[in-house]
Amino acid sequence: MLLLFAESTRQTLGVTEVSDELGMSKTAVHRILASLRSRHLIDLDGQTHRYRLGTQAMVLGLRYLGRLDVRQLALPHLHELSAETNETATLSVRTGDTRVYIDQVPPLREVMMSVSIGVPFPLHAGASSKAFLAFLPKEDLAAYLLRHLTALTDRTITDREELERELGLIRDRGWAHSNGERQIGASSIAAPIFDHQARPIAVISLCGPAERFESVYLSSVERLLRVTNALSTSMGHSSSIHSA
Repeated sequence: MLLLFAESTRQTLGVTEVSDELGMSKTAVHRILASLRSRHLIDLDGQTHRYRLGTQAMVLGLRYLGRLDVRQLALPHLHELSAETNETATLSVRTGDTRVYIDQVPPLREVMMSVSIGVPFPLHAGASSKAFLAFLPKEDLAAYLLRHLTALTDRTITDREELERELGLIRDRGWAHSNGERQIGASSIAAPIFDHQARPIAVISLCGPAERFESVYLSSVERLLRVTNALSTSMGHSSSIHSA
């Protein structure tokens, strides 16, 4: 039930909606909602008699994020990257066949990119996603390519052979680039953070409006790799990736 509220595009849900979505009786829904309300995981709007996520749900999420060591380690570097490049620096982690942003530091400028924290995105569209996908074990990569190659925009790579060539290039140089593949008008570069087993446990990206960032992103690659190499070392990875 909590997942239903978390994943719904509606800010509030009624008992009937919850009952229909979960295939549960209204009596059972009322009972569970009452239990969740008692723990402030769900709140009731007294005027509309509809329910929304409560404050404790946010606390749980923040506590989870706070225990991600890579997030704590990366945050100062995100501030550094954003200040140096005057663009938005982000941190993502993988969740199965998707990845989510867990932090961002936007620049102090009027026109800039902002990302949606906690929203899952597929692993084949966008620089941050491809930076994960390129470094997955071969069997995991092959399985993903069989399941997911839908287009998010008209620039999303959906041809398997073309995507495999792109992923090979990313592995060779250590970083990924995207222009409008996940979001029209957005440009980004991204590189993975590796753990002691050489697994990509997180990805850092720099992103900005395509009309501005596309012409300057190459100048930020070295800064990005410097940060991801340092964080990989902190996570126990024994070798670093350098740009060509």
